[in-house]
Amino acid sequence: MRIRHLAFLALLSTLAACASRGGNHQILANPGHPKMNEKAPASFNAEFKTSAGAFVIEVTRDLAPHGADRFYNLVNNGYFDGQRFFRVVPGFVVQFGIHGDPQISAAWRDANIPDDPVAGTNARGTITFATAGPNTRTTQLFINYRDNGRLDGMGFSPFGKIIEGMDVVDKINSEYGEQPSQGKIQAEGNAYLESKFPKLDYIEHARIK
Repeated sequence: MRIRHLAFLALLSTLAACASRGGNHQILANPGHPKMNEKAPASFNAEFKTSAGAFVIEVTRDLAPHGADRFYNLVNNGYFDGQRFFRVVPGFVVQFGIHGDPQISAAWRDANIPDDPVAGTNARGTITFATAGPNTRTTQLFINYRDNGRLDGMGFSPFGKIIEGMDVVDKINSEYGEQPSQGKIQAEGNAYLESKFPKLDYIEHARIK
């Protein structure tokens, strides 16, 4: 069974790589492309179909306009398709958003967006961009597993919430915890994750509903 699982993941990675290197690869590898910088609607839903099941995120642009715009464009151009939930901390957060193609990952590493004032709170089920300091948000996001209001004062600005499928988010595989190295994901992509952490759950497809 393990061999079949690994073979399936390898096939998935190959298909995702082929897809990203098709019509969308040039867009995904260029954060400055007009299609990656469109203004999001005032509100919209994004559906994520994953290896654990499906969930839907409702985004309200006024909560965090810069974050909502970035998320909208990433979803709309297929950035998250085939990507892993690489950090899963039960009772805290599940994190994703480093691209499995090192070329695309490198292109986005310094594609920062300005901070948004924290207008909401990091309640259970909300989604927020990760940040390493002022004005450092790029593509990494997390979903709160619990009420993490202490993050509000640290500048983490939620822009949406799960409205369907929070039970799916709860069951995303957490056996590897925080073991995957973000540096190695950025350098080696999904090949590293498939080799060392083959049971990670992943996003099959994300789309704007």
